[in-house]
Amino acid sequence: MLTAFAGQPAVELRAPDGATAIVLLHGAQVVSWRPAGGSEQLFLSGRARFGSGASVRGGMPVIFPQFNERGTLPRHGFARTRAWQLARAETAADDALAVLQLADDEQTRALWPHRFALELTVCVRDRRLDVELAVSNSGDSAFAFAAALHTYLRVEEVEAVRLSGLKGCRCEDSAAGRSCVEESDTLRIDGEIDRIYFGAAAPLVLAEGRRQLRIEAVNFPDVVVWNPGPERAAAMADLQATDFRRFVCVEAALVEQPVSLAAGEQWWGRQTLIV
Repeated sequence: MLTAFAGQPAVELRAPDGATAIVLLHGAQVVSWRPAGGSEQLFLSGRARFGSGASVRGGMPVIFPQFNERGTLPRHGFARTRAWQLARAETAADDALAVLQLADDEQTRALWPHRFALELTVCVRDRRLDVELAVSNSGDSAFAFAAALHTYLRVEEVEAVRLSGLKGCRCEDSAAGRSCVEESDTLRIDGEIDRIYFGAAAPLVLAEGRRQLRIEAVNFPDVVVWNPGPERAAAMADLQATDFRRFVCVEAALVEQPVSLAAGEQWWGRQTLIV
């Protein structure tokens, strides 16, 4: 169902059991997810900027074809700041889904000289959200890309959060400027954190009090955990000073080994959140 969100065109998904999600056409960005009978699970900054060219602070930005500044493109690539097209939206007996698409044009080719097609499928039902990204090479030469679903998970107090499932993973810790292996059964967040965990095969569990959120991924081998902490948050124009306490980013990611697609080939990856 087409709607407006913060003055921007969006699609609202409402499953028969009451689960809902809202997806902006700008960036194909999921900005709200409420499981059936539950509360909002995604964080969205009250100072988020919307509109052409903006990167919206919160929800689930789509990162493609570059992660962060690991390349010559704008930070995190261009998919999150482009207008996508709604291909279809439908409600079935037990779920609701939307499919959004983005293809190359003159502006993207000026930045990244490749022909591609992206498709993002968002499906909501019961206490589950599935988001799947598909990448197709529609040109006549190969290209390589990185990708991520930059998920801002809403929490009551970030220092009360425990994230399990990363023990034994190699880690690139950008905040500390070092590499490491995660030794803890549960990760605690008590300040700025900016880590990429490589080869995270196990499902993750985010726990806060009695709430538990299971995080699964397919074909996204890496996990990014990020929170700016108080000092960096205070310097960010699109965050309120205490907003860092209300979220942690746990991102399904493809960073260490970018995927190379030959002409005509396709890749897909999926992230699933279950309350």
